Amino acid sequence: MKNIAYTLLSAMLFCATFSVNAQGIKMPQASSGQTIIQDLGLGKVTIAYSRPNVKGRKMLGGQEPYGKVWRTGANAATTITFTDEVTIEGNKVAPGTYGLFTIPDPKEWTIILSKTNKTWGAYTYKQEDDLLRFKVKAINTKELVETFTLQFDNVMPTSADLNLAWEHTSLTIHITTDIDARVMASIDEAMKGEKKPYFAAAQYYYSNDKDMNKALEWINEVEKASPKSPMPKLWKARILLKMGNKKEALATAQEGVSLAKESKNDEYERLNAAVASQAK
Repeated sequence: MKNIAYTLLSAMLFCATFSVNAQGIKMPQASSGQTIIQDLGLGKVTIAYSRPNVKGRKMLGGQEPYGKVWRTGANAATTITFTDEVTIEGNKVAPGTYGLFTIPDPKEWTIILSKTNKTWGAYTYKQEDDLLRFKVKAINTKELVETFTLQFDNVMPTSADLNLAWEHTSLTIHITTDIDARVMASIDEAMKGEKKPYFAAAQYYYSNDKDMNKALEWINEVEKASPKSPMPKLWKARILLKMGNKKEALATAQEGVSLAKESKNDEYERLNAAVASQAK
């Protein structure tokens, strides 16, 4: 621990001295910083990290040795923030900001969420501060990824994949969130008010395979309020099609096509036509 403390103190003193000597000089960081924010469910996921480059070197299993805790980037340790409760690879995680550390290995990586989120590198990392650990499979890639990259993919309303890629390695972390009970409760409460969210409620019921009869009832109210709009026709046709009523779905979608043509709305003409084609 004394050696670690001495190393950190020396690094801080060096940085302070360098900063004084370099006053007035602006230059880019060797490892650029990036913050990515992804909507997930009713909340957000934010990742802040620095992005080292390969630069012709052997990084994973070389400068960043296998079997050792890594900051998952460069400079300050990577952090990940959740504004809502999520489930990461089957593990529930409360809202908060966590240090995202990893232990690289050729075939699988250990992913660590630490309750400590303000550290430089992994020098002061302590396993007793872990919130959770889990392992994910590492995939060998043919193409070189020069710059260390974290990004979200396969983003759905309540799920997303966090992908890590660097050098010739990639891996994926699955994140989900459960918001159904909260959304259903908010719909029930909103329906008690004067301005009822018929359209939003019908969309949610359709998209999440809820009571289609109720969804149809609500979209009919939207249709009454906007009889010349092709949008309610589209969603009504979709709901009818999901209910198995192809005949009415076809007729409704065709009405939507006609209304879209009248209003010169190419997008809804195309969308209604697609549903009509499915209904046929």
